[in-house]
Amino acid sequence: MFVDGVRTPFGRSGPKGMYAETRADDLVVRVLRELLERNPGLPPERVDEVAIAATTQIGDQGLTIGRSAAVLAGLPKSVPGFAVDRMCAGAMTAVTSVAGGIAFGAYDVALAGGVEHMGRHPMGEAVDPNPRFLAERLVDGSALVMGMTAENLHDRYPAITRERADAYAAASQEKAAKAYADEKIQPDLVEMAIRSADLGWGLATADEAPRPGTTTEVLATLKTPFRPHGRVTAGNSSGINDGATGCVLAASDVAAELGLPARMRLVSYAFAGVDPEVMGIGPIPSTERALRLAGLGIGDIGLFEINEAFAVQVLAFLDHYGIDGDDPRVNPYGGAIAYGHPLAASGVRLMIQLARQFAERPDVRYGMTTMCVGMGMGGTVIWENLNEEAK
Repeated sequence: MFVDGVRTPFGRSGPKGMYAETRADDLVVRVLRELLERNPGLPPERVDEVAIAATTQIGDQGLTIGRSAAVLAGLPKSVPGFAVDRMCAGAMTAVTSVAGGIAFGAYDVALAGGVEHMGRHPMGEAVDPNPRFLAERLVDGSALVMGMTAENLHDRYPAITRERADAYAAASQEKAAKAYADEKIQPDLVEMAIRSADLGWGLATADEAPRPGTTTEVLATLKTPFRPHGRVTAGNSSGINDGATGCVLAASDVAAELGLPARMRLVSYAFAGVDPEVMGIGPIPSTERALRLAGLGIGDIGLFEINEAFAVQVLAFLDHYGIDGDDPRVNPYGGAIAYGHPLAASGVRLMIQLARQFAERPDVRYGMTTMCVGMGMGGTVIWENLNEEAK
Protein backbone atom coordinates (compact mmCIF):
# COMPACT_ATOMS: atom_id res chain seq x y z
CA MET A 1 0.00 0.00 0.00
CA PHE A 2 1.13 3.52 -0.78
CA VAL A 3 0.59 5.35 2.50
CA ASP A 4 2.06 8.79 1.91
CA GLY A 5 4.56 10.65 -0.22
CA VAL A 6 6.37 13.98 -0.14
CA ARG A 7 9.04 15.76 -2.09
CA THR A 8 11.22 18.81 -1.92
CA PRO A 9 10.48 21.59 -4.37
CA PHE A 10 12.50 20.89 -7.50
CA GLY A 11 15.24 23.40 -8.27
CA ARG A 12 17.03 24.42 -11.44
CA SER A 13 20.51 23.00 -11.59
CA GLY A 14 23.61 25.12 -11.81
CA PRO A 15 25.32 27.87 -9.85
CA LYS A 16 22.18 30.05 -9.84
CA GLY A 17 19.83 27.26 -8.81
CA MET A 18 18.32 27.38 -5.35
CA TYR A 19 20.09 24.18 -4.25
CA ALA A 20 23.51 25.15 -5.62
CA GLU A 21 25.01 25.13 -2.11
CA THR A 22 22.78 22.42 -0.61
CA ARG A 23 23.92 18.81 -0.27
CA ALA A 24 22.03 16.04 -2.03
CA ASP A 25 21.89 13.86 1.07
CA ASP A 26 20.39 16.74 3.06
CA LEU A 27 17.53 16.85 0.55
CA VAL A 28 16.82 13.17 1.24
CA VAL A 29 17.10 13.63 5.00
CA ARG A 30 14.51 16.41 4.90
CA VAL A 31 12.10 14.15 3.00
CA LEU A 32 12.57 11.19 5.37
CA ARG A 33 12.03 13.35 8.44
CA GLU A 34 8.89 14.86 6.95
CA LEU A 35 7.44 11.44 6.19
CA LEU A 36 7.85 10.43 9.83
CA GLU A 37 6.42 13.74 11.08
CA ARG A 38 3.37 13.46 8.84
CA ASN A 39 2.71 9.92 9.99
CA PRO A 40 3.03 9.96 13.78
CA GLY A 41 1.38 6.54 14.00
CA LEU A 42 4.48 5.02 12.42
CA PRO A 43 7.13 4.32 15.09
CA PRO A 44 10.56 4.78 13.46
CA GLU A 45 11.66 1.38 14.73
CA ARG A 46 8.87 -0.24 12.68
CA VAL A 47 10.57 0.84 9.44
CA ASP A 48 12.18 -2.28 7.99
CA GLU A 49 14.05 -0.79 5.02
CA VAL A 50 15.05 2.49 3.38
CA ALA A 51 15.66 2.38 -0.38
CA ILE A 52 16.91 5.59 -2.01
CA ALA A 53 17.83 5.94 -5.67
CA ALA A 54 20.43 8.16 -7.32
CA THR A 55 21.70 7.97 -10.88
CA THR A 56 25.13 9.39 -10.14
CA GLN A 57 26.20 7.64 -6.96
CA ILE A 58 29.27 9.62 -6.03
CA GLY A 59 30.04 12.44 -3.62
CA ASP A 60 27.05 13.48 -1.52
CA GLN A 61 24.88 11.03 -3.50
CA GLY A 62 27.12 8.08 -2.67
CA LEU A 63 27.94 6.15 0.50
CA THR A 64 24.96 3.77 0.06
CA ILE A 65 22.63 6.73 0.32
CA GLY A 66 19.63 4.77 1.57
CA ARG A 67 21.56 3.77 4.67
CA SER A 68 23.52 6.97 5.18
CA ALA A 69 20.42 9.18 4.80
CA ALA A 70 18.50 6.97 7.25
CA VAL A 71 21.21 7.46 9.86
CA LEU A 72 21.36 11.20 9.20
CA ALA A 73 17.57 11.43 9.46
CA GLY A 74 17.66 9.99 12.97
CA LEU A 75 16.13 6.61 12.24
CA PRO A 76 17.25 3.88 14.66
CA LYS A 77 20.58 2.33 13.71
CA SER A 78 18.70 -0.98 13.47
CA VAL A 79 16.96 0.26 10.28
CA PRO A 80 18.93 -0.84 7.19
CA GLY A 81 19.08 0.91 3.84
CA PHE A 82 20.39 0.55 0.33
CA ALA A 83 20.98 2.52 -2.87
CA VAL A 84 19.29 1.99 -6.25
CA ASP A 85 20.26 2.95 -9.79
CA ARG A 86 18.00 2.55 -12.79
CA MET A 87 18.70 6.01 -14.16
CA CYS A 88 15.39 7.92 -14.51
CA ALA A 89 13.39 5.05 -12.99
CA GLY A 90 15.49 4.89 -9.83
CA ALA A 91 12.77 5.91 -7.37
CA MET A 92 10.24 3.79 -9.24
CA THR A 93 12.56 0.80 -8.85
CA ALA A 94 13.13 1.59 -5.17
CA VAL A 95 9.34 1.46 -4.69
CA THR A 96 8.80 -1.75 -6.63
CA SER A 97 11.76 -3.43 -4.93
CA VAL A 98 10.52 -2.83 -1.39
CA ALA A 99 6.92 -3.45 -2.43
CA GLY A 100 8.01 -6.87 -3.60
CA GLY A 101 9.64 -7.39 -0.21
CA ILE A 102 6.40 -6.41 1.51
CA ALA A 103 4.40 -8.80 -0.67
CA PHE A 104 6.88 -11.59 0.10
CA GLY A 105 6.58 -10.90 3.83
CA ALA A 106 10.16 -9.72 4.35
CA TYR A 107 9.07 -6.18 5.32
CA ASP A 108 6.09 -4.63 7.06
CA VAL A 109 6.92 -0.98 6.36
CA ALA A 110 9.53 0.61 4.11
CA LEU A 111 10.57 4.07 2.96
CA ALA A 112 11.51 4.53 -0.69
CA GLY A 113 12.45 7.46 -2.88
CA GLY A 114 15.16 9.10 -4.89
CA VAL A 115 17.40 12.11 -5.22
CA GLU A 116 19.31 13.84 -7.95
CA HIS A 117 21.48 16.92 -7.61
CA MET A 118 22.31 17.45 -11.25
CA GLY A 119 24.00 20.75 -10.45
CA ARG A 120 26.63 18.96 -8.38
CA HIS A 121 26.60 15.71 -10.35
CA PRO A 122 25.68 16.07 -14.03
CA MET A 123 24.28 12.99 -15.71
CA GLY A 124 27.20 10.85 -16.82
CA GLU A 125 29.72 12.41 -14.45
CA ALA A 126 32.80 10.18 -14.10
CA VAL A 127 31.35 7.38 -16.22
CA ASP A 128 33.62 5.45 -18.57
CA PRO A 129 31.47 3.77 -21.24
CA ASN A 130 33.01 0.58 -22.53
CA PRO A 131 34.37 1.21 -26.06
CA ARG A 132 32.71 -2.02 -27.18
CA PHE A 133 29.35 -0.24 -27.19
CA LEU A 134 30.41 1.64 -30.32
CA ALA A 135 33.26 -0.53 -31.62
CA GLU A 136 30.98 -3.55 -31.88
CA ARG A 137 27.96 -1.44 -32.81
CA LEU A 138 25.99 -2.64 -29.80
CA VAL A 139 24.32 0.77 -29.76
CA ASP A 140 24.24 3.81 -31.98
CA GLY A 141 26.39 6.70 -30.79
CA SER A 142 23.26 8.75 -30.13
CA ALA A 143 22.14 6.27 -27.44
CA LEU A 144 24.32 7.97 -24.84
CA VAL A 145 22.81 11.44 -25.38
CA MET A 146 19.18 11.58 -24.26
CA GLY A 147 18.26 14.57 -26.44
CA MET A 148 19.53 12.76 -29.51
CA THR A 149 17.40 9.74 -28.66
CA ALA A 150 14.40 12.08 -28.64
CA GLU A 151 15.35 13.34 -32.11
CA ASN A 152 15.57 9.70 -33.21
CA LEU A 153 12.05 9.20 -31.92
CA HIS A 154 10.82 12.10 -34.04
CA ASP A 155 12.44 10.37 -37.03
CA ARG A 156 10.65 7.11 -36.25
CA TYR A 157 7.28 8.85 -35.79
CA PRO A 158 7.16 11.65 -38.39
CA ALA A 159 3.54 12.39 -37.49
CA ILE A 160 4.85 13.74 -34.19
CA THR A 161 5.96 17.12 -35.45
CA ARG A 162 7.74 19.84 -33.55
CA GLU A 163 4.46 21.76 -33.57
CA ARG A 164 2.70 18.89 -31.77
CA ALA A 165 5.56 18.61 -29.29
CA ASP A 166 5.49 22.34 -28.59
CA ALA A 167 1.71 22.32 -28.16
CA TYR A 168 1.98 19.48 -25.67
CA ALA A 169 4.74 21.31 -23.77
CA ALA A 170 2.74 24.55 -23.56
CA ALA A 171 -0.24 22.58 -22.22
CA SER A 172 1.94 20.97 -19.55
CA GLN A 173 3.04 24.39 -18.34
CA GLU A 174 -0.56 25.62 -18.31
CA LYS A 175 -1.79 22.59 -16.32
CA ALA A 176 1.04 22.97 -13.81
CA ALA A 177 0.23 26.65 -13.31
CA LYS A 178 -3.43 25.77 -12.70
CA ALA A 179 -2.48 22.99 -10.28
CA TYR A 180 -0.42 25.49 -8.28
CA ALA A 181 -3.21 28.05 -8.36
CA ASP A 182 -5.65 25.41 -7.12
CA GLU A 183 -3.15 24.32 -4.42
CA LYS A 184 -2.95 20.74 -5.67
CA ILE A 185 0.85 20.59 -5.47
CA GLN A 186 1.70 22.41 -2.26
CA PRO A 187 0.31 19.85 0.24
CA ASP A 188 2.96 17.33 -0.77
CA LEU A 189 5.91 19.72 -0.85
CA VAL A 190 8.25 19.90 2.12
CA GLU A 191 9.92 23.26 2.72
CA MET A 192 13.69 23.04 2.46
CA ALA A 193 16.22 25.37 4.10
CA ILE A 194 18.72 26.63 1.55
CA ARG A 195 21.93 28.58 1.87
CA SER A 196 23.82 30.94 -0.38
CA ALA A 197 27.23 32.40 0.44
CA ASP A 198 26.10 35.65 -1.17
CA LEU A 199 22.47 35.82 -0.04
CA GLY A 200 22.48 33.92 3.25
CA TRP A 201 19.76 31.53 4.36
CA GLY A 202 16.44 31.08 2.65
CA LEU A 203 13.54 28.67 2.29
CA ALA A 204 12.59 26.70 -0.81
CA THR A 205 8.79 26.48 -0.86
CA ALA A 206 7.90 26.01 -4.55
CA ASP A 207 9.30 24.45 -7.70
CA GLU A 208 11.78 26.69 -9.45
CA ALA A 209 11.42 25.37 -13.00
CA PRO A 210 7.83 26.09 -14.12
CA ARG A 211 7.34 28.83 -16.67
CA PRO A 212 3.71 29.97 -16.45
CA GLY A 213 2.41 31.69 -19.53
CA THR A 214 4.57 29.69 -21.94
CA THR A 215 3.06 29.79 -25.43
CA THR A 216 3.65 27.80 -28.58
CA GLU A 217 4.78 31.03 -30.24
CA VAL A 218 7.59 31.39 -27.70
CA LEU A 219 8.49 27.72 -27.92
CA ALA A 220 8.75 27.93 -31.71
CA THR A 221 11.65 30.40 -31.39
CA LEU A 222 13.88 28.07 -29.33
CA LYS A 223 16.99 26.48 -30.76
CA THR A 224 17.38 22.75 -31.39
CA PRO A 225 20.66 21.91 -29.60
CA PHE A 226 20.85 18.24 -30.50
CA ARG A 227 20.50 18.55 -34.28
CA PRO A 228 20.48 21.42 -36.79
CA HIS A 229 16.86 22.08 -37.79
CA GLY A 230 15.78 19.43 -35.31
CA ARG A 231 12.60 19.21 -33.27
CA VAL A 232 13.78 18.81 -29.67
CA THR A 233 14.27 22.02 -27.67
CA ALA A 234 14.69 23.05 -24.06
CA GLY A 235 11.02 24.03 -24.15
CA ASN A 236 9.56 20.67 -25.13
CA SER A 237 11.90 18.69 -22.88
CA SER A 238 12.26 18.33 -19.12
CA GLY A 239 14.90 20.47 -17.46
CA ILE A 240 18.11 19.72 -15.60
CA ASN A 241 17.07 19.74 -11.97
CA ASP A 242 17.80 19.04 -8.32
CA GLY A 243 15.39 17.50 -5.83
CA ALA A 244 14.38 14.55 -3.68
CA THR A 245 11.25 12.45 -3.21
CA GLY A 246 10.13 9.81 -0.73
CA CYS A 247 7.16 7.68 0.26
CA VAL A 248 5.90 5.27 2.90
CA LEU A 249 4.87 1.79 1.79
CA ALA A 250 3.25 -0.75 4.09
CA ALA A 251 1.48 -4.09 4.15
CA SER A 252 -2.28 -3.57 4.29
CA ASP A 253 -2.71 -5.27 7.66
CA VAL A 254 0.18 -3.32 9.17
CA ALA A 255 -1.20 -0.03 7.83
CA ALA A 256 -4.51 -0.86 9.51
CA GLU A 257 -2.76 -1.84 12.76
CA LEU A 258 -0.84 1.46 12.90
CA GLY A 259 -3.74 3.60 11.71
CA LEU A 260 -1.89 4.67 8.57
CA PRO A 261 -3.93 5.83 5.58
CA ALA A 262 -3.87 3.49 2.60
CA ARG A 263 -4.11 5.78 -0.41
CA MET A 264 -3.52 3.31 -3.23
CA ARG A 265 -2.56 -0.32 -3.79
CA LEU A 266 0.18 -1.50 -6.10
CA VAL A 267 -1.49 -3.90 -8.54
CA SER A 268 1.37 -4.78 -10.91
CA TYR A 269 4.59 -3.41 -12.31
CA ALA A 270 6.93 -4.13 -15.19
CA PHE A 271 10.18 -2.97 -16.71
CA ALA A 272 11.17 -3.58 -20.31
CA GLY A 273 14.15 -3.00 -22.57
CA VAL A 274 14.16 -1.33 -25.99
CA ASP A 275 16.82 -0.12 -28.40
CA PRO A 276 18.82 2.48 -26.42
CA GLU A 277 18.86 4.93 -29.34
CA VAL A 278 15.04 5.22 -29.08
CA MET A 279 14.74 4.85 -25.33
CA GLY A 280 11.62 7.03 -25.31
CA ILE A 281 9.42 4.16 -26.50
CA GLY A 282 10.29 2.17 -23.36
CA PRO A 283 6.95 2.81 -21.60
CA ILE A 284 5.04 1.06 -24.40
CA PRO A 285 6.32 -2.51 -23.80
CA SER A 286 6.56 -2.03 -20.03
CA THR A 287 2.92 -0.92 -19.98
CA GLU A 288 1.84 -3.84 -22.15
CA ARG A 289 3.47 -6.23 -19.70
CA ALA A 290 2.14 -4.49 -16.58
CA LEU A 291 -1.39 -4.55 -18.00
CA ARG A 292 -1.08 -8.24 -18.86
CA LEU A 293 0.15 -9.07 -15.36
CA ALA A 294 -2.76 -7.14 -13.86
CA GLY A 295 -5.32 -8.70 -16.18
CA LEU A 296 -6.34 -5.23 -17.38
CA GLY A 297 -6.58 -3.35 -20.65
CA ILE A 298 -5.58 0.20 -21.43
CA GLY A 299 -9.26 1.16 -21.28
CA ASP A 300 -9.34 0.24 -17.58
CA ILE A 301 -6.86 3.00 -16.71
CA GLY A 302 -8.64 6.14 -15.59
CA LEU A 303 -5.59 8.30 -14.80
CA PHE A 304 -2.12 8.39 -16.34
CA GLU A 305 0.99 9.96 -14.83
CA ILE A 306 3.59 9.84 -17.61
CA ASN A 307 7.03 11.30 -16.99
CA GLU A 308 7.63 14.01 -19.56
CA ALA A 309 11.30 13.51 -20.30
CA PHE A 310 10.48 14.78 -23.79
CA ALA A 311 7.15 15.69 -25.33
CA VAL A 312 7.80 13.37 -28.28
CA GLN A 313 8.19 10.43 -25.92
CA VAL A 314 4.81 11.06 -24.26
CA LEU A 315 3.11 11.55 -27.63
CA ALA A 316 4.60 8.31 -28.97
CA PHE A 317 3.07 6.47 -26.01
CA LEU A 318 -0.31 8.15 -26.42
CA ASP A 319 -0.41 7.58 -30.18
CA HIS A 320 0.39 3.91 -29.68
CA TYR A 321 -2.64 3.50 -27.40
CA GLY A 322 -4.92 5.80 -29.39
CA ILE A 323 -5.13 8.43 -26.64
CA ASP A 324 -5.39 12.13 -27.51
CA GLY A 325 -2.59 14.40 -26.38
CA ASP A 326 -5.09 16.58 -24.54
CA ASP A 327 -6.97 13.70 -22.91
CA PRO A 328 -7.94 14.89 -19.39
CA ARG A 329 -6.83 11.57 -17.91
CA VAL A 330 -3.20 12.30 -18.84
CA ASN A 331 -1.04 14.32 -16.43
CA PRO A 332 -3.92 16.45 -15.09
CA TYR A 333 -1.49 18.56 -13.04
CA GLY A 334 1.12 18.88 -15.80
CA GLY A 335 4.42 17.05 -15.81
CA ALA A 336 8.18 17.15 -15.89
CA ILE A 337 8.32 19.65 -18.75
CA ALA A 338 7.02 22.13 -16.18
CA TYR A 339 8.18 20.78 -12.80
CA GLY A 340 11.55 19.41 -13.88
CA HIS A 341 13.06 15.95 -13.89
CA PRO A 342 15.72 15.28 -11.24
CA LEU A 343 16.33 11.84 -12.76
CA ALA A 344 16.19 9.19 -10.03
CA ALA A 345 13.72 11.20 -7.93
CA SER A 346 10.96 11.55 -10.51
CA GLY A 347 9.21 8.19 -10.20
CA VAL A 348 7.82 9.01 -6.77
CA ARG A 349 6.68 12.47 -7.92
CA LEU A 350 4.42 10.66 -10.39
CA MET A 351 3.04 8.51 -7.56
CA ILE A 352 2.46 11.48 -5.27
CA GLN A 353 0.45 13.28 -7.94
CA LEU A 354 -1.54 10.14 -8.83
CA ALA A 355 -2.42 9.53 -5.16
CA ARG A 356 -3.79 13.06 -4.83
CA GLN A 357 -5.76 12.70 -8.06
CA PHE A 358 -7.22 9.42 -6.78
CA ALA A 359 -8.48 11.28 -3.70
CA GLU A 360 -10.25 13.76 -5.96
CA ARG A 361 -11.60 11.05 -8.27
CA PRO A 362 -13.10 8.23 -6.21
CA ASP A 363 -14.91 7.15 -9.39
CA VAL A 364 -11.58 6.09 -10.94
CA ARG A 365 -10.43 2.64 -9.93
CA TYR A 366 -7.07 2.21 -11.70
CA GLY A 367 -4.22 4.57 -12.51
CA MET A 368 -0.75 4.26 -13.95
CA THR A 369 2.69 5.78 -13.46
CA THR A 370 5.10 5.21 -16.33
CA MET A 371 8.39 6.57 -17.62
CA CYS A 372 11.15 6.04 -20.15
CA VAL A 373 14.62 5.20 -18.89
CA GLY A 374 18.11 5.94 -20.20
CA MET A 375 20.01 3.15 -21.98
CA GLY A 376 16.78 1.90 -23.48
CA MET A 377 14.20 0.88 -20.89
CA GLY A 378 10.70 1.65 -19.72
CA GLY A 379 8.97 1.23 -16.37
CA THR A 380 5.27 1.07 -15.50
CA VAL A 381 3.38 0.66 -12.22
CA ILE A 382 -0.39 0.12 -12.08
CA TRP A 383 -2.20 1.32 -8.95
CA GLU A 384 -5.68 0.79 -7.54
CA ASN A 385 -7.57 3.66 -5.95
CA LEU A 386 -8.56 2.78 -2.37
CA ASN A 387 -11.21 5.46 -2.00
CA GLU A 388 -14.55 3.86 -1.22
CA GLU A 389 -16.34 4.51 -4.51
CA ALA A 390 -13.48 3.03 -6.53
CA LYS A 391 -13.54 -0.39 -4.88
